[in-house]
Amino acid sequence: MTHTRLKLFITLLAVSASYPVVTLADSAADKGLQIATAADRSDDGFEDTTANMQMTLRDKAGRESHREMRYWTLEVPGDGDRTLILFDTPRDVSGTAMLTHSHGGKPDDQWMYLPAFKRVKRISSANRSGSFMGSEFAYEDLGSPEISKYSYRWLRDEACGEGLTCYVNQRTPTDKHSGYSRQLVWMDTEHYRPWKIEFYNRQGALLKTLVFSGYQQYLGKYWRASGMRMDNHQTGKSTELLWQDYRFKTGVDRRRFKKTHLKRAR
Repeated sequence: MTHTRLKLFITLLAVSASYPVVTLADSAADKGLQIATAADRSDDGFEDTTANMQMTLRDKAGRESHREMRYWTLEVPGDGDRTLILFDTPRDVSGTAMLTHSHGGKPDDQWMYLPAFKRVKRISSANRSGSFMGSEFAYEDLGSPEISKYSYRWLRDEACGEGLTCYVNQRTPTDKHSGYSRQLVWMDTEHYRPWKIEFYNRQGALLKTLVFSGYQQYLGKYWRASGMRMDNHQTGKSTELLWQDYRFKTGVDRRRFKKTHLKRAR
């Protein structure tokens, strides 16, 4: 099953311009699932995507550090997507690679290649709530949000950015190792684009907020955000992602998404 692209990776989280109709459901849970399913289906068929990313890390005092990465994703019918992130700069992280195999019915598989140690490290399910490379994104934020990873509850419709109306949908992770008790997703009713996600920690307190901006449409169908900002309300830190040079249906080599290829990722 494919993802809705919160593109966390990030995920990532993107949507298409073919608009499935969300009808009235018997309950808030039914409607929440219906919205998530419609958004998931709307992004089917992108096959693969490549992009460049600039990451800006800010501490509580406003001090910044910058990183440049490349990103590939592969659509896998009947399963979650495959994603690869490769760091190019700065020098101390150059060559670091992160591979995610997302799944619906079981926990994601994740591996990281650390060039300083010349080894591939598996990210265990119990550690997926940890920080990804010192950013405000957790490892679990990098996987595609497969429908079966959550239970859903529609809360309300309300006005959101740029004169739009958004569904406010609550999703609760089914993975007992998730670092989140729930997430609230603001997704516009017209194109199913996520505009904001609030992440609540295991104690139920607001932990982080992810805001999307600068959406553009590609191939007349696929919507992608050019900006993502994750704010940590408990530490005062933030991470911004600037996405550039999106390309679709490139025919990317599937071997790039194998664990055994990580050490050779370029």
